[in-house]
This record gives sequence, structure tokens and C-alpha cells, in this order.
Amino acid sequence: MKFLVLWRMELSLLSREMAQAVGRMADYGEELESAGSVLARYHIVGAHGGAWIYDVDSHEQFERLLARAPVFNFARYEVHPLAEMAPQAQTGGTA
Repeated sequence: MKFLVLWRMELSLLSREMAQAVGRMADYGEELESAGSVLARYHIVGAHGGAWIYDVDSHEQFERLLARAPVFNFARYEVHPLAEMAPQAQTGGTA
């Protein structure tokens, strides 16, 4: 199961705790990439947040990983489930 997660910092919650949480996100992301749970991580240019692509075995695993994110309580999330695009030969479509 793959999910695209867009997260943006809730600047109204700006605090020392938030700054520390942001500082821990890189290590958290590296840990998830090493485990194969995150396929890619991107910064959103001009915004305070990122876009991560998760690859997990279940909704429960996804929710656990998201809830463990250091910025979980300081960010807003947009979650988009992803589906593989089948080659046209499999779908019967034509070019």
C-alpha cells in the first residue's frame, strides 16, 4: 500500500518544542527509508513542510508511522492513497 503524505507545519503552534521536532524529522525519515517504509521524501518549495511517499503493509502500520513522526502534533496532513497505473496492455487501452 502506498500513500502520498503532504504535511505542512502549523505555524500558529511555533515553539521551542516544534523547532526540536522539526530537527528530528531528517533522522526519522532516514530510519523509515532504511526500513523500506518510505520510498521518497521531498521539501515543498516555499512552504514549511514536505511530501513523503510511504510504502506499508497495512493501514495500521501507516497510522503508527505517521503518529510517530516528530512533527505529528505540529503539522497538518493531507493523505492520498496511491494505486499503481497498469500498463495499457493489461487494461485493454490503446495509445
